[in-house]
Amino acid sequence: MSAAPATVDVRLRRARGAVATCFFLNAVFYASLVPRLPEVKAQLGLSSTALGAALAAVPLGALLAALSGAALNRRFGSGRVASFGLVLLGVTVWTVSVAPNWLGLAAALLVLGALDAVVDVAQNAHGLRVQRLYQRSILNAFHGIWSVGAVTGGLLGAAAAGLGVPLVAHLAGTAVLFGAVALAASRAVLPGRDEPEQAADEQPRQPPRRRAAVPALAVLGVLAACGAFVEDAGASWSALYLRTELAAGAATAGLGFVALSVAMTVGRLTGDRVVDRFGQRRVARAGGALTAAGMGLALALPSVPSTLAGFTLAGLGVATLIPAVYQAADELPGLPHGLGLAVINWLLRIGFLVSPPLIGALADAISLRVALLAVVLAGVGTLVLGRSLPGRPGADRSGGG
Repeated sequence: MSAAPATVDVRLRRARGAVATCFFLNAVFYASLVPRLPEVKAQLGLSSTALGAALAAVPLGALLAALSGAALNRRFGSGRVASFGLVLLGVTVWTVSVAPNWLGLAAALLVLGALDAVVDVAQNAHGLRVQRLYQRSILNAFHGIWSVGAVTGGLLGAAAAGLGVPLVAHLAGTAVLFGAVALAASRAVLPGRDEPEQAADEQPRQPPRRRAAVPALAVLGVLAACGAFVEDAGASWSALYLRTELAAGAATAGLGFVALSVAMTVGRLTGDRVVDRFGQRRVARAGGALTAAGMGLALALPSVPSTLAGFTLAGLGVATLIPAVYQAADELPGLPHGLGLAVINWLLRIGFLVSPPLIGALADAISLRVALLAVVLAGVGTLVLGRSLPGRPGADRSGGG
């Protein structure tokens, strides 16, 4: 009698490790390419405009493929889609190094974006499946591991470039080595379809009522867009703001993105315990207030220290938001597991696509300082709309603490 729970525990621990591996690899593959994009540009003799147009194929491919993730997960299982999709992703990143011209590069990047979206939906779906069986929050740590993978991939790419490793050899080695890791992870994922897996005390899901879920999905989509605006502000605009409006040096200007990224990573790696204690709703709303207050103060009293502090608080505030939205969408009554998640992933990518030109247009029309008020508004939006998220996971699932 005592052997069965131990077996289940081992299976879940192995599945959790497999999901963490998928998140790590998903970040490593593309991040290892980023430091070598100048070589891709030189190799094909592209202008900056041409390279930018080719890179736009990544979000385009993601938008085209993200909604297919739910159907693929139902057909093959989210664990298999994530792990085998990563093998294909590694091979696709390698094809960038052998692209013969701009069209070949754009085609490779289009497929790369599509695979990234499919893998992203699958790894989150499988992470949520494992989380339901754990009956406590573990999803935030997976997203934190993704951030660690992004840093790791960037460092590997930079080291390969610095050592003069040929681009084709570097990306081939990455595809083979980490592809083998992905195949190993595929052996540890939970078998079968996602839908039947649920905790023993979990209430059966309601039969599909998709129309009733549309308003809830719309609210969650806006919440996801709030997260996208905060993350993009740090990635796309923090350095420019510090450099042009606060006269920071080149090295200091880059610290805005570092501050937000480190804070997000720390917040995600430590966020599961906080979510278990207080629930997604309280954590997200408190994070929205922290984001609005931190960036509001930084913009009201502009200086380099206040701005770095503002981006740090924004990173902490938004750290658990997107994982919370993913979980809420995946558990919407009337939708099968994975469908709401795929829709939110698609809406999130639209948010990342819309955010840079919108803030850029506001910056040109008024000023970048005023445009960054979008981060404050995103924090306020999270504070207001965060009430739509569930409370303490244990109480919501079983009625207990």
